[in-house]
Amino acid sequence: MPSSAGSSPARSAGLTLEIERVLGARRSVVFRAFSDPHELAKWWGPRGFSTPSLELHARVGAGYRIEMQPPQGARFHLSGEFRAVDPPARLAYTFAWEDPDPDDLATLVDLSFRDLGETTEVALRQGPFKTQARRRLHHDGWADSFDKLERLLCAAPSSHQGRAKAMEALEPDRRIDSVSKPAEGPDGTTS
Repeated sequence: MPSSAGSSPARSAGLTLEIERVLGARRSVVFRAFSDPHELAKWWGPRGFSTPSLELHARVGAGYRIEMQPPQGARFHLSGEFRAVDPPARLAYTFAWEDPDPDDLATLVDLSFRDLGETTEVALRQGPFKTQARRRLHHDGWADSFDKLERLLCAAPSSHQGRAKAMEALEPDRRIDSVSKPAEGPDGTTS
């Protein structure tokens, strides 16, 4: 079937990123690394980036916002809404850059966590992307983030103190200004 300039955007809607990674920790630990704001702030973002603040409560319909600081340049944000939260098996959420590049689209990130005993397979699917270049940018960011998470988990998978020391060694200058989670009411629920 011949392609025309008008069909290009429809074809690009099919650009999807898929990554599978086996991490050296139990599924509940890996799921918590993605769904707990304190854990996520320790490893989120490409090499050299920090997470000065993030707001997150992993529940369906709840929004999140992550502030990212590159090694050089101004801070920027991404945000979205949780679409599926099924501990410890699956997370799905929208992902949108605030002040996006003209080639950015809001995407859906779908993460599944498969129990392999002492390890966990994480399968990530994200899309659609408008261009191969934007898909590549996200691939590289996720690859770096998975590397950081893997180093954190392998350093001391069962020790909170050991995990904290591992993160200090990973990024000694990393500072988190704020991490927020909705306040719980007397009955343990959040508003």
